[in-house]
Amino acid sequence: MRVGLDLIEIERIRRALERYGGFRERCFTPAEREYCDSRANPVQSYAGRFAGKEAVGKALGFGVRFTWKEIEITGRPKPGVRLSGRTLAWAERIGAGSIDLSMTHSRELAAAVCLVQDA
Repeated sequence: MRVGLDLIEIERIRRALERYGGFRERCFTPAEREYCDSRANPVQSYAGRFAGKEAVGKALGFGVRFTWKEIEITGRPKPGVRLSGRTLAWAERIGAGSIDLSMTHSRELAAAVCLVQDA
């Protein structure tokens, strides 16, 4: 079993979305962008998903070698995870089984915890 945890300031994601035009497209899949943009407070949703991606990457032990869109946060209300590319190949290589993800946020912080079971 592997665990990953991430905590991020929502303001950091707000600044990234405002300052870097490609941040949204580089880090989030079209489905993630559609979901986040449909929410009353899109920045909180983007921050939660970003924290989720970080937590999954940490649980898999893949670090910065994945590209952000290779970890897609799906589903609602319970989030799911869809892997692709090198991240999927790595997960298969290390014998990763089911991936559970929990995300939350306050006005200032977003957090995510990921649990990866052995296959």
